[in-house]
Amino acid sequence: MTKSAKSDLLSRTPPLEVGSAYTAFGLRAEAEPIRAGLHVVATPIGNLRDISFRALATLAAADVILAEDTRVTKTLLAHYGISTPLMAYHEHNAAVVRPHVLARLQAGAALALVSDAGTPLVSDPGFKLVSDAAAAGIEIISVPGPSAVLAALVVAGLPTDRFFFEGFLPSKAQARRQRIHDLASIPGTLVFFESPRRVAEVLTDLAEVLGNRPAALARELTKHYETVRRGALPDLAAELAKEEPPKGEIVLLVGPPSDDESALSADDLDQRLDEALLTHSVKDAATIVAAHTGHNRRLVYARAIERAAAKANSNEP
Repeated sequence: MTKSAKSDLLSRTPPLEVGSAYTAFGLRAEAEPIRAGLHVVATPIGNLRDISFRALATLAAADVILAEDTRVTKTLLAHYGISTPLMAYHEHNAAVVRPHVLARLQAGAALALVSDAGTPLVSDPGFKLVSDAAAAGIEIISVPGPSAVLAALVVAGLPTDRFFFEGFLPSKAQARRQRIHDLASIPGTLVFFESPRRVAEVLTDLAEVLGNRPAALARELTKHYETVRRGALPDLAAELAKEEPPKGEIVLLVGPPSDDESALSADDLDQRLDEALLTHSVKDAATIVAAHTGHNRRLVYARAIERAAAKANSNEP
């Protein structure tokens, strides 16, 4: 679609057609008019039956649907007999399209924003549009529904009272391990999205940095071949390293640090390391302290290097 065509689609202000409707359970239902504003609509993460009646009615009644990938959304709309015009809105065209979208909203349109799957703004480019719309005084309406993050949490068997959604870790190994270090002390379950081809090496890095924490790998949630594998991080990493890359969408979850790990204060760690460094190398001191405290060895080793360097500098003339 050309730039002028995109502008034309967004600038049209057609009245809501009386025939706006959707089909569910073999029945055709009329969609009532919806109020002007940006409707953020959650869509299924796999199973098309997981959409709500409100979401169907909103999509049918909207003037335009902003979709991350129009091909994906077109499949959903066809399944439910919805003929609302589609407009691509993704990270590669957002800067160009967003001003036209905002102008259309300010003119009184009712637009629906969807992602390829699940709740918009979770690992997709919708945040900037919602932020700018809010700043412009445009009403933003949430139409809640499926989310891969929550779907994975409730089947993982890990603590759900606190969790931290990280999204995708860096693709480069060094940056990825550093980011995992940064997340190590968060007192809640960690949730990651990951690609099938990289999941084995990511699990290996998680196990090396976070140690023997409980974890889960959820694959193809809500779909026919849904699987959830649970176990200690080192065990899952070892299993995946021996297998062909899994297929489908993946969510990784890692339990929070243990009480013993959390209770070990920085002062306690430094004291133990200083004592061990009197008679052992940095590597051996870190291994001994990690074994005695249950603290992650990689984190202890990094701190041992810092303590050894500080001691060496203090002894310089």
